[in-house]
Amino acid sequence: MAEHTSSSITIEAAPADVMGVIADFDRYPDWTGEVKEAEVLATDADGRAEKVRLVLDAGAIKDDHTLAYTWTGDDEVSWTLVKSQMLRALDGSYHLAPAANGSTEVTYRLTVDVKIPMLGMIKRKAEKVIIDRALAGLKKRVESGPTS
Repeated sequence: MAEHTSSSITIEAAPADVMGVIADFDRYPDWTGEVKEAEVLATDADGRAEKVRLVLDAGAIKDDHTLAYTWTGDDEVSWTLVKSQMLRALDGSYHLAPAANGSTEVTYRLTVDVKIPMLGMIKRKAEKVIIDRALAGLKKRVESGPTS
């Protein structure tokens, strides 16, 4: 089984507000850092994205790939790789838990596997960079308040 990397951050907002930003794929290039383009290809009956095409530039990992998303209630979303140019796996999740004073603890878990040979420690470092930038970007985006 592939190793994963995970990290958590506390965001000063309600879980619903955090999930609203996570679910807004059109705005990913504004706050994620690594995602340069995002296109929702399919949605479920609730209007949530089921399949999303993303163009990623995360330093050592550059790719145009499609992910399938699964929404578990209002507090978790997970994804798995459907197709990719250079990745064998890109599986992850965001889990949201209410925290003190109306804030939210967000845990991001990620597993990346590339088709080209790469040392495990380099893969873990790339995962850590993706996670840390995404969590910092998410926190900044959510705490800056709604945008039009």
